[in-house]
Amino acid sequence: MARALSDKALLIVLLLAASAIICAVLALLFAVPYYGFARIHPRLPLFAGLLFGGLAAAQLGAVALLATAAFLGRDVPFSAPLRHFTAKGLLPLLVFVGRLAGISKKQVQHAFVAFNNELVMARCRSGRPPRRVLLLMPHCLQRADCAVRITYDISNCKRCGRCPIAGLLELSESYGVDLAVATGGTIARRIVVQTRPELIVAVACERDLVSGIQDTLPLPVYGLFNQRPNGPCFNTLVPLDRVRDVLEQVLNRKGPHG
Repeated sequence: MARALSDKALLIVLLLAASAIICAVLALLFAVPYYGFARIHPRLPLFAGLLFGGLAAAQLGAVALLATAAFLGRDVPFSAPLRHFTAKGLLPLLVFVGRLAGISKKQVQHAFVAFNNELVMARCRSGRPPRRVLLLMPHCLQRADCAVRITYDISNCKRCGRCPIAGLLELSESYGVDLAVATGGTIARRIVVQTRPELIVAVACERDLVSGIQDTLPLPVYGLFNQRPNGPCFNTLVPLDRVRDVLEQVLNRKGPHG
């Protein structure tokens, strides 16, 4: 099923399945103590029904808003809380539902990032472009045999062209955005605190990208997966044309060579 669906459609299917599970659990939580509620007070079952029904309606409404934003490409009310709800609350359940359906965690993570990107881009289209954008890259983009240290000052790069850093520096200068390289989650968080961006365009593997999106909430993160022709964490690559396309969309303008 996963291969027959796009990432966006796959996550919506998983959202609907997770929503059904949540509704079933809420119904069970109401039904089991129903008669006990009546013994406490005759109107307590009604109040409990309204409470659990309201919770079920709220999460169904959240899923509907998420699907609307993804399919129409437009921002929706409460988009920031909805991203938080999906990333922090629903993602573990989505992974569990995917496992039951024979869908790997990696596929669910790809679908989640694609869905998150739709929500972030919808927000960018509906409002003013972000004033400060940070390109946050993993250190494994740098050649492993390079003697230049760029993790603390990326301007140290000699721009030899052996790795994607030179191209990223050109994009950073062309579009007037910040560029930083992080060696891990702690350094990445420190960079975010120091630069104070309104939007992050991050490149990483599935695990780091998902955890980065979760850690920086409510700050929007547009995620791109790195390419690993030599295996994980070693001389990885990034599609520069894809980074350029994202910058043009979020900033709503072309670069000097566009």
